[in-house]
Amino acid sequence: MDDKQHDPNLPARERILRTAHSLFYRDGIRATGIDRIIQEAGVAKVTLYRHFPSKNDLIKAYLEYRHQLWIMWFKDALSRYSKECDSVPDLLIAALREWFESDGYRGCAFINAVVEMDGVLPEFTKISKRHKEEVVELIANLLPHSQDRYHQALAIAVAVDGAILRAQLEKQSEHALESLGLILQAII
Repeated sequence: MDDKQHDPNLPARERILRTAHSLFYRDGIRATGIDRIIQEAGVAKVTLYRHFPSKNDLIKAYLEYRHQLWIMWFKDALSRYSKECDSVPDLLIAALREWFESDGYRGCAFINAVVEMDGVLPEFTKISKRHKEEVVELIANLLPHSQDRYHQALAIAVAVDGAILRAQLEKQSEHALESLGLILQAII
């Protein structure tokens, strides 16, 4: 999910958004000030506010951008690993292992945003819920057609969220993925 934020040839809006993405995900939304984003993006304050009139506008844009990046990555990972995995649990675990073991892994940006910002602006939670719903849909598409397919996918997504938090907490993936594997076998 590399977004190459420091490319000086990018338009200012892109540099701002990519810089905010990097800093918000790595350091947290509240801990990242506008002045730091301006400095690291290499833009003037007026330029930032021309594109994003408030920090809340920038946070919403960050969440939308992160959603697009993550969903594209997840679809690609599922496609790549589908060639070597024989089952849905193996496929999900392979994709998640790639993410959990990537440089800079800091959990789910949407869970982090809700924990940090819930109550500040309902739109943040709305974007996060929409992201989680799309993840459920992608998981459901991996499962055989059945009356319970959506509920199975939702249960899997809840288990995946637990694995995301465990990997973030332990700063390693093995326990989270082993436990997720057991849960997936029980559900599927």
